[in-house]
Amino acid sequence: MIVEQIWTGNAYRNFNYLIACPETGEALAVDPLDHEKCLAKAKERGFEVTQILNTHEHFDHIGGNDAMVAATGAKILAHAGAAFSGIDRGLGAGDVIRVGKTVELESLDTPGHTMSHVCLLSRTDSPSLFCGDTLFNAGAGNCHNGGHPEELYSTFVEQISELPDHTLIYPGHDYIENNLEFTLDREPDNAEAKRLRDDVQGQDPDRAMVTTLELEKRVNTFFRLTSPSVIAALRESFPDLPEQPDPKTVFLRLRELRNSW
Repeated sequence: MIVEQIWTGNAYRNFNYLIACPETGEALAVDPLDHEKCLAKAKERGFEVTQILNTHEHFDHIGGNDAMVAATGAKILAHAGAAFSGIDRGLGAGDVIRVGKTVELESLDTPGHTMSHVCLLSRTDSPSLFCGDTLFNAGAGNCHNGGHPEELYSTFVEQISELPDHTLIYPGHDYIENNLEFTLDREPDNAEAKRLRDDVQGQDPDRAMVTTLELEKRVNTFFRLTSPSVIAALRESFPDLPEQPDPKTVFLRLRELRNSW
């Protein structure tokens, strides 16, 4: 499996992706908002884009569809409940997307950021998760436009946390620096988050660091739900927090704080 991460350079800091079969050159475009960059990269690599996968229905993820389809004739795949037109194949949990002869990707039904969001998990020895706006490097998606934080919590705990620790994380946006600042605001003694923040400060998003789930569990505050430091800092903002809050309560309060941070 070949993965091309494409930095759009736009105000929303979107990443687009091409996932290609090395034998046939067939490719799947993930959230190809910047269709010009995606098409240029496909031409450079000799890929034929035959499918488009939209992780969810927000415009900064589907806005390049029409131009991509016009240029390639690619079929559009998205969550079966996604509310936009032109979908050729609606996806549910466990559905398999095949690209060329060698690439298989599993659809995960991952509500939270929206209620019709899918992530893609590669069926490879070193799995990769294309997670749209569900999981970011060192952060989690918001739930402002059609989502729900309780569903996002369930997605984190019941699905993402259960994936292999060596899973590579490919998010829909480059927010890593700001997200690490939030982690350190919540957990000032997280030495690994401090080191990572220093490493990625001013990084070139065209050559962005790719994290693993194992690293995310150490530096992403939305996985750090039992950390005494996280809970102590949270109590400063929410004095009514129980002495031993359950992980769901911690997650929801963190998501509430992140909305205005």
